[in-house]
Order: sequence, then C-alpha cells, then structure tokens
Amino acid sequence: MKAYQNSINIKLKSTAILLFIIVLIQACSSTKYIADYQSIVKKVTIDSVDAKFEEQAYNYVQKDIRPASKLSINVPLYNLFNTKDGRYKTSDIKPFGTPPAILDSTLVEISRTQIQKFLKSKGYRQAEVTSAIKIADKKAEIVFSAKPGPAYFIEKLSDSIPNVNIRNLYESNKAKISHLHKGMQYDEDSLTYEREQIYRIMKENGYFYFLRPYVNFDVYGAEPSSKTNKIDLNLNVTDPANGPHKQFNIGYTHLLIAPNPDGLPDSARYKLSKDTLNGIIYTDFSKRYRRNPIVRYDFLKQGDLYDIRNENLTYDRLYELNVFKNVKIDYFRRDSTSNKINAIILLTPQKVMSNRVEGEIPFNGGTVGFTLGNTYTNNNIFRGAERFELQVKGGLQSRIGNGAKVFSDIYQRDFSISASISVPRLMIPFYNPVLGGNGMPHTTFATSYIYALQKDVSVRRIFINSITYDWFETKSKLHSFTPLNFEYRFGNLDTSKVDAVTRFNNLYYSSLLDRKDLTLGMKYTYTLNADKLNQLRTFVYLRAGMDIAGNMLQGISKLTGAKHDPANNDPAKILGLPFNQYTRPEVDIRWYKHLGGERQFIARLNTGLAYAYGNSILTGIPFEKQFFAGGSNGLRAWQARTIGPGNYNRQVLASDEVRKAVFGLDQLGTLRIETNFEYRFTVARKFFGATLKGAAFVDAGNIWNIRRGESITLEYPELDELTVFKLSKLAKQIAIGTGVGLRYDVQYFVFRFDVGLKLKDPQFIGSDQWVISKFLSGARDFKNSYNSTHGPDTYRFIQYNFGIGMPF
Repeated sequence: MKAYQNSINIKLKSTAILLFIIVLIQACSSTKYIADYQSIVKKVTIDSVDAKFEEQAYNYVQKDIRPASKLSINVPLYNLFNTKDGRYKTSDIKPFGTPPAILDSTLVEISRTQIQKFLKSKGYRQAEVTSAIKIADKKAEIVFSAKPGPAYFIEKLSDSIPNVNIRNLYESNKAKISHLHKGMQYDEDSLTYEREQIYRIMKENGYFYFLRPYVNFDVYGAEPSSKTNKIDLNLNVTDPANGPHKQFNIGYTHLLIAPNPDGLPDSARYKLSKDTLNGIIYTDFSKRYRRNPIVRYDFLKQGDLYDIRNENLTYDRLYELNVFKNVKIDYFRRDSTSNKINAIILLTPQKVMSNRVEGEIPFNGGTVGFTLGNTYTNNNIFRGAERFELQVKGGLQSRIGNGAKVFSDIYQRDFSISASISVPRLMIPFYNPVLGGNGMPHTTFATSYIYALQKDVSVRRIFINSITYDWFETKSKLHSFTPLNFEYRFGNLDTSKVDAVTRFNNLYYSSLLDRKDLTLGMKYTYTLNADKLNQLRTFVYLRAGMDIAGNMLQGISKLTGAKHDPANNDPAKILGLPFNQYTRPEVDIRWYKHLGGERQFIARLNTGLAYAYGNSILTGIPFEKQFFAGGSNGLRAWQARTIGPGNYNRQVLASDEVRKAVFGLDQLGTLRIETNFEYRFTVARKFFGATLKGAAFVDAGNIWNIRRGESITLEYPELDELTVFKLSKLAKQIAIGTGVGLRYDVQYFVFRFDVGLKLKDPQFIGSDQWVISKFLSGARDFKNSYNSTHGPDTYRFIQYNFGIGMPF
C-alpha cells in the first residue's frame, strides 16, 4: 500500500510538471497561430494622464485588445484547446481560457475616442487623445498619448426648483447628499451622483411618480473654445406637464399568493378575500400559509407616506422567508385625483420539501475513510415559513498500510442524527420585538444525538438541546444568543480492551473519554461584516463568541445543599450526575485587503481559550469543547488533530499499541492561537464552465494547555513543560506551513484543493524543527526514522486538502 501511495504521488507530480511545461510552451507561442498580417497585442500604454485617472482611463481600452497578465494562464489554456493545424479554430470553440489580444485598428480607434470622452467628462474639456501602433515580429504595442489641456473648475452654482415642497426637501438634505461645491474640478460623475441622490430622496418621501429625467443641469462656459476654464452650473428639478409633483400615501395592500399570479383564471377572481385587517387583504390560493407569519414582513403600511425603502425591505424579507420563488409588487390608483396608491404583492410559492445527500472521502497518510449524510428540509412545516431540517450522518475511518486491505482495520465509527426548526421571528415569552429592518430574525430549536466509537478505547454518546435567537443590528452586525444549551454526555472507557497501565499512563485522556456529566449553559456570538465576505473590497471581519456553562447549576447545587468533596474528586451533582462549569471565549478576526482587479490579501488571527473552574476544576474541559489544530480550514500542512499541544511528540507514548489505541484522538488543548496569511488571484476566467482561482498561503499556530495537570500522560510529568503555554517558549512551539491552492468557482459554491508543505514542526527540538531542510535533502531517511519510532503514525511533509467553500 505504501508503494502504491508513493506511485500515486510520483504520478501526480509528473502530471503537474508536464501540464506546467505544456502551458508554458503555449504561453510563448500565440503568434504562430495567427495569420501573417495579424499581430498579438503585448502592451498598452496611456501617456500624460493624471495618475488618479490612469486606472479608469485604461478601463476604456476595449477588452479584446487588452493583453493578458503575464501570470495568467487564460491565453495558454485557450491555445491548448482551440488550435488546430497550426491556426486558431473558427468554429467549435471550447470554453477554456480567453483568446489572445489580436490587434484591431477599429477597436484601437474606439478606445481612443472613449478615453478622450472620459477625460472631457473629468473636466479636461479641451482634451485630445492620439494613438500609435508599434509592430515587431507579429507583436504589437499600442500607445495612447493624451493632451488633456487645462482642467475646468466650477465657479458658480445655482438651482431652479419651482416646486416649493421639493425645494425645501432638497435644501434640508443638500449638506448630506451633494458632492458639488464651488471651486471643485468639473466632473460629470458628480452630476450623475447628484441626480441619483435627488431621485432617491424624492422616492423616499412620497413622490411615487418622480423620474430621473426631471433632474438635469445647465452647463455654461464648458465649450472647448471658451477663453476661460471656469464653468457655471444650474440645477433644474422640473415638474411634469400636468401639474406639480405630488406626494402619495399607501392605501391598502393586497397580498396574493398563487402558483401563477399573472395567470389567475377569471373564475378565481371573485374568490379574492374582501376582509381587510390593518389595511391588508390576504388571499392564499395555494392554501399553504397562515396569514400572520407572511403579512408580518409587509412594510407597506396603510396611511404611511410612500417610501421606496419600505418597498425594498418588503421584497428582501419576503424572499428571505425562503418559501417564495418570486415576489412582485405593483401599485394602482382608484382615480387620478387620489393621493393614495394601493399595493398588490404577488407571491409565487416554491417547492416546500427537498432532500440533499452529501459525502466526502478523507484520504491522508496512513488512513482512509468516508462520511455520508442525508439532509431532509421542509421550508413550511407548520404553514408559517418555518424551516425544518433532519440530518442523518455517519462515517468511519480505517488504518491502511503494511499490506492490510482497505477497511480491514477500522478504528473510528461516527453516527449522528439532528433535527432543527427555525422560525422567522424572535419567539420570546411575554415580549414581541419588531425586528427585520436589517435582516430576517430567527428562533431556532435544535436537538441532536452523537455516537462516536474509538476501537478498543471508548464509546461516547452526547445528547444536545438548544434554543438560539439570531437577529441583525445592522446589515453587517449579526447577534446570536443561545440562552439555553443543555448537553448530556455519556462516555464509556472499554476497560476490557485498555489495560490498567495504559489507563494510568493516559489518565488525562481517559478522564476525557470515561465521563458522564451534564452541561447547562448559554452562548453568545457577535459577527461583523459577514455580508462582505464574497466581495472584493477592503474590510475587517470579526466573529467573537463566549460559551459559559455551569453557573446556574452551581447556584442550584448550593441552594439544595448537595454534598460534594472537590478535594477527593467528588464534584457536586445534579440528578445524580456531575455538571460542567467552564468559560470558553473565542475570536476570529480577519483583514481583507483588495489589491485591485481580482486580487485580494487576507490576514487572519483565530484564538480561543477553554477554562474550567468551580465544579470542573478537577475533571477539566469536556472532550468536545477542547481545541485542535490542523485541517483544511486551519494549518493546512497538517492533518486535523495532529499538532501539539506545545512541543508534544507522540513518541513519548508507551508503545505502538498505545499509540494505535489513541490514534487520531490524542492531540487536544485548552488554548489555541492560529494565524493565516493568504493571497488570492484569478488563474483563468473560463475553465470547464467556471472560474479557476488560485491562492498562496502561510499558516502558523498551535494549541496548548493553560495550566499544569492537563498533560496527556502522567508517566511523563515533564510533558507539563512541553504542553503548558509560556510566552517565552512561543517561538519554539509555533508550527509553520505554506502552500498553494486552486478554487473552482461555479458562482454558487466553490470546490477547493490546497496543497500544504510543512516548514517548521514543533514536535521536534532545535534546528530539527525546520523540517523543510529534511524535505529538500534526505526526506526518505527522515521519514523512515520517524515511522520506526512513531508507528502506526507516518510522517508526511505534504498534506492534500479537498473542501467545499473558502477556508475563511
């Protein structure tokens, strides 16, 4: 099996090298596929343009004559799939990559004209742009030379707004919305912005029939022949021909649900409900939905002044109910003299139930396994847009190697079943908060059962129930509060398979697995800027949470006078079971820096602390609440749960049998510090029907214990020195890895493949920690030596990670 794995690695490396060579050759050979009279555009230059306008000016160069980036493989990919008999294909074009920029004099002239118009729009009213083309060896360089002339500035601002109400509205908002001021350089974008802001203000203040063409500008002195570079501007907001603009109020709203609202049969129209409640007529032809859960998110209230923000809010929230595939809002007036407009909200139901099957095959050095899950969803289980999910998931992991057959040595089995109901409002006793202005609030009731078996070691069963409230403070600020989180944990250590010596030597770990207890606590999480994660912009993302448990049960224990003796490891009990008492804060903060185009840099710090106190001072943090390092979303050069704590090295375990017994479970800690740096870019815009993106990254971090006595084994008390966090030892205990990755982006989700390479491994000592030197020379001898003292573990310098979605 080991030989087979090595063969796979060699083939993968060989294939990658061959593909790289092919792409490199194709990149250098575009000119041989074009006719003798054609040329490939290799460079475009724009001279004599103000630096602050250079990037915008370049955007007016026609895309078909823009040369590809030197780092892009778009053109090589296109050459690879779309050439035949030494020429580019003219038919049966494959959707891979993009064609090279072939010189076209017509497009050059269009580009020249557009750049000139752009400069004039920015205040250079006398601007002239010329173009020149240099050709050598079928390679072309295009040079656009600008003579911008003097910049024009605004000398006088005036306005003409005959409607007194509109004038007053504009004047009261002018300071907040206007970009125009005397002395500024003339800029047509500022005029457009002013027009849009006036339009927005009108639509937010009852002027339903207001249109953009009612706002225009008179520009004086802007002619290129003008002897001065001063411009006078006059703003006009005109009235329609049939009279002044009017403000409108909302009359009634008719909320209509039908499979095909646009095609209701005439026989059905007389069945429309005539009952009006709070200005809303509700008619449901589908008979699927209760009234209140739907009309709750109609923000077009009877008697209110028309406000386009309320219209957009109604659209957003009705879509976010996730039960309608189409939402359409129309308005009508009963007569031309009325100042009321009535709304008709047409809702088309979508499919209520769905089923999703998911699976993955984790394949790492020495192990192989699979996970298979099925999720059933009902988006309207109680006819109020409640989302019900039932998920069943199971998997196993097996050791491989030494000639053993696949799945002949299964060491882990996992099974879970979970159910949740999410209600689109906050269900709080004796309180009915009105929320929804920034996002859909939810109350989620969840329950789950988890079964985990570690062969020859333990069986763990966990039963969890919780109630969670999620609401938006703003569009970018999300709060999540779980006032009730109840966990019943039943762990059973297999004493018939794990002898007393092994249990003693691994007492800490045994105590994590062989425990029966209760947890009653609460959680709170604050998230900032999650709505920006898929945007190419500069921002800071924050996710901070706190998990606290046991304080209420501690109070009950004291009130009831429950007997306990912490000195003799006899904690207080509720219903005959000890309860956990701990606090667990966790922070994930990231800086996303947009570098222009489709390039982005991300710096991330992820840290967490689990601290047991009170009733858990001796038993410690529950197994599931501890931290681990490694994996596809953390230190990607390591497999999950295979780093730390601190300088811990599995070689200290008593024997191969002990290491085999706790294989894959033994490296946990109560403190995690992790940082990641990632550079993201686009590799090819057309790649098998999607966009191929790339990433280069560096990951660093580790886990630790935060106090003595949390060592993995008692036989080696010196492990406290290796595993307990000390700031002075931080540099010696940090793991560092690097790597590259590809992301296959099909718009709705991303398939991810990352290759991580270990640089510094803290399980070793001194200069031996820099394992990259072993990788570059003597890798095989190093791995053989390691494997002989760490079996059944094997050492891997390179880790492959497959995933769905971005790592962070």
